[in-house]
This record gives sequence, structure tokens and C-alpha cells, in this order.
Amino acid sequence: MRQIYYNYDKFNLLFCSAMNFNVNSRNQKVNFSLINDVELIIKREDEIHSYISGNKYRKLKYNLIAAKEQGLDTLLTFGGAYSNHIVATASAGAEQGFKTIGVIRGEELETKISDNSTLSFAQQCGMQFKFISRSQYREKINLEFIANLKNEFGEFYLLPEGGTNQLAIKGCEEILTKNDKSFDYICTPVGTGGTIAGIINTAKKTQKVLGFSSLKGDFLKAEIAKLTTKDNWELVTDYHFGGYGKTDNKLIKFINKFKEETTIPLDPVYTGKMIFGLVDLIQKNKIKKGSKILAIHTGGLQGITGMNKLLIEKGLVVIK
Repeated sequence: MRQIYYNYDKFNLLFCSAMNFNVNSRNQKVNFSLINDVELIIKREDEIHSYISGNKYRKLKYNLIAAKEQGLDTLLTFGGAYSNHIVATASAGAEQGFKTIGVIRGEELETKISDNSTLSFAQQCGMQFKFISRSQYREKINLEFIANLKNEFGEFYLLPEGGTNQLAIKGCEEILTKNDKSFDYICTPVGTGGTIAGIINTAKKTQKVLGFSSLKGDFLKAEIAKLTTKDNWELVTDYHFGGYGKTDNKLIKFINKFKEETTIPLDPVYTGKMIFGLVDLIQKNKIKKGSKILAIHTGGLQGITGMNKLLIEKGLVVIK
């Protein structure tokens, strides 16, 4: 593999400023009626950018550098109907001069783009779509499948579903700063494992990293273990609310209460589940009293519009 040398002068304002000076998000102290005897701070990664927010910004940063250095002008990636990663990739591509291709799970969505806030926004950013069946989608890491995509679209820079690879982990290692060394716990939502791996790599050995899985099951433990050599972490699997993208009135009411008291919006797929789980652990005294906790807000707020549409269809409470 050839050595990549990064030339920061090639990039426009958004990523140039991040790569040269590193964007640091603010830490916001939380006062919430359901929390006592601990100090909770939320790192507002969601405020980095309106659409390339939170961990998606971190994951894309070094991948876009690599794509530029390799002389590739097209990004191809994968995602579902309300994917934060699809929105972030489309927006970053538009701002940085890349063509973007989204391979979307679900053939039925091809005629419903205008009804889907995520896909319609990505299309407005110039993203080209390829809609495939769920069975085809499971082949997304198959080399023959990727080769067929290259035959169809030409050369492209491949971004995996959710954006996690080694360069994404490198970007996520920049979430924590020297000012975050005093916290006892670092908490983050977990989807593919890249964000927590980057956080684990830069956290102090004395800090406990808690990852709150948005997926049902504990299979992510093995995936995370492949991405880091440290052991100061734990995957919490009790607050997935039925699995990825699943929710109920209890979670939505919690999210609304949290925003009403703190002004901080939470998404129902990742950060909402993390904060719900964290509060529950505090109330059950599974977090030591007097602890200082830093919770990472990984963004994902763009998905609320689409989620509310689904909640209305199901007759559930909506996110305010």
C-alpha cells in the first residue's frame, strides 16, 4: 500500500479548519431532575455542523483526505431509509466537491424519496441512489458485489455502512481533549463500534468507557475488541428498546422531558437511548456517587423528522 501524504491546502473551509486546528465541541453541564449525586456533562458534538454532525464528522474527516490524495472524486457508501451517515456523506460531498452515491437498503424506497426527509435531502445535495433488496444489501462487503458496483459506476472511494474503518477511528480519537481527563466515566452510543474504539484509544486507563448499544444483542463486544487493544471499557446492552431504530412511548417521553429541562435535543436511535440508560444506571446506584460523567452527543438529530412520521403512523408520542 502506498504511503499517503496529507496536503491540507487542497481542502475548502469546512474540513480545512478541522484538519489544521481540530474542531473541539463544547462541554455542557446538565441539571436534570432524575439525576442526583453525580456530575453529568454532555459533549455537544451535535453542534459541529448542521448535517455533518457528531461522530459522522469525525469519521469522514480523514477518509475525505484519503480520497483526495488518491485522486478519487466519487464517494460510495451504504445506508437505510433514515441513515445519518447517508446525510453526512451527501452533505460533505456537496461541500467538498465529491460526487456521491448511496446504495440504499429497500427497493420500495425508490418511489418514496420525496416522502423521506433523509433521502430527499441527500438527493438535493446531489447524491445518486441505487436501491437494492435487503438480501442484496447483506452482500455489501462481498468483493464481487463491490466489483459489480465499480463496473456500474466507475472508480470510487468506498465508505462502509456507518462510516467505520481505521481512518474513521483516527478521527474519533479527536473527540476527547486534554480538558476531558478529569472525568471518571466517558459514555457514548454504539452503532458499529468505530466511535467507541476511538474514544477508548484516547481515554486514560483510569477512565471507564461505557458504550450503550442501540442494537439488540452483545455481538458488538467482539467487534469493538478487534478495534482497540485497551480493556477499560464495557458495552451496555440493556437499553436498545427492541433493536436498531426501535422505540416506544417511554423513551420518547424521556427524550421530551430531558429537552424540556436541559434544552438539549436527543435523537431516539442513539443518544436518547444512551442518556436513558445512563440515568437508569445512576438511579440504580450502578454509577458511584460523586462521579464525574462525560456523555458524548453523537448527533443524529436529522432523523427526528422521519422518526416522528413513523411515530404518528403508529399512534405514538412524537419527539418535540
